[in-house]
Amino acid sequence: MTSLFDPIRVGAIAAANRIVMAPLTRNRAGAGRTPTPLMVTYYEQRASAGLIVSEGTQISAEGQGYLDTPGIYSAEQVAGWRKVTDAVHAKGGKIVVQLWHVGRISHLSLLPEGQVPVSSTARAANGKTFTAKGFEQVSTPRALATDELARLVEDYRRAARNAIDAGFDGVEVHGANGYLLEQFMRDSINDRSDAYGGSRENRARLVVEVMTAIAAEIGADRTGIRLSPVTPANDAALDSDPQAMFELVVERLAPLRLAFIHVVEGATGGPRDIAPFDYAALRARYTRNHPHGIWIVNNGYTRSMALDVVASGAADMVAFGKGFIANPDLVRRLRDDAPIAPVVRETLYGGGAAGYTDYPALEPASLEHGAVSMR
Repeated sequence: MTSLFDPIRVGAIAAANRIVMAPLTRNRAGAGRTPTPLMVTYYEQRASAGLIVSEGTQISAEGQGYLDTPGIYSAEQVAGWRKVTDAVHAKGGKIVVQLWHVGRISHLSLLPEGQVPVSSTARAANGKTFTAKGFEQVSTPRALATDELARLVEDYRRAARNAIDAGFDGVEVHGANGYLLEQFMRDSINDRSDAYGGSRENRARLVVEVMTAIAAEIGADRTGIRLSPVTPANDAALDSDPQAMFELVVERLAPLRLAFIHVVEGATGGPRDIAPFDYAALRARYTRNHPHGIWIVNNGYTRSMALDVVASGAADMVAFGKGFIANPDLVRRLRDDAPIAPVVRETLYGGGAAGYTDYPALEPASLEHGAVSMR
């Protein structure tokens, strides 16, 4: 029987176990949106994960939506990330970067002067983002012109090449949580009348073009994507038929033979049963044409759920988010069924070492105080 702790091949990436560190925005990048020495320590501490997916990392200055999030579009950013990847690799870990464009979930103060957020639509989201003044209402976007989309695909391709140059083992494209690519996929947001709007085929066009370009640039075996078919995050109302839409997306992606698809089940960070969706059917639609594609599941998994889903073959890997924030040694804690330390919410976004790199690893002689079980 397959175990959560068994090694696995994720395309070209040899992972030591089936535990994934999910992407986690922590807002601690330095000047120029560059990774800092503190970020090096943070990722190095968590290198026992079978695969680390980095925090969302913008593919261009236009793609930023939150204060102090890192990019991967400048030479300085690539050099900063190289220190992170070198540290993770020195500890035996594997790490991919999450390529991010937030689309309309941004604010004028975060973008180059004179620019406004861009999206599939000119309608503003009902939501807030994190700026130098705290949480502020997002700004109204402009709809990308059809002839701009080739440039956008090129931004993703270039960022993927930068990721490899920075030493990452691969990339995960952020196609979830109401950000740019999902703003094109969902008809609740996409109100276009060109070749990228209207029908499901048209709304899937941009994400397929992006993934095709990245796979051609760095290899499909180092390329993955994150999807969230029903999450309401960032004012992303349900598509009129999410099952049909996302089954079409994974069907179109299958011929690329990507390394993995990472699926958020339910509401990101919230209820798993927020809306009906058949995730098994989604996986079946994908693996029908790509039987060796790795399927990563995420959202609210306990230890027992994770053990069961991998043992049953319903998923290949399980991603944990909050668990990795407060437990740099989460893999060991899961293996030993040790208590899981709770997150300090006040230090999640921005700041320094407190609530970031100062969470202790488990001491051999003491397992309990202030911790909760993750069974």
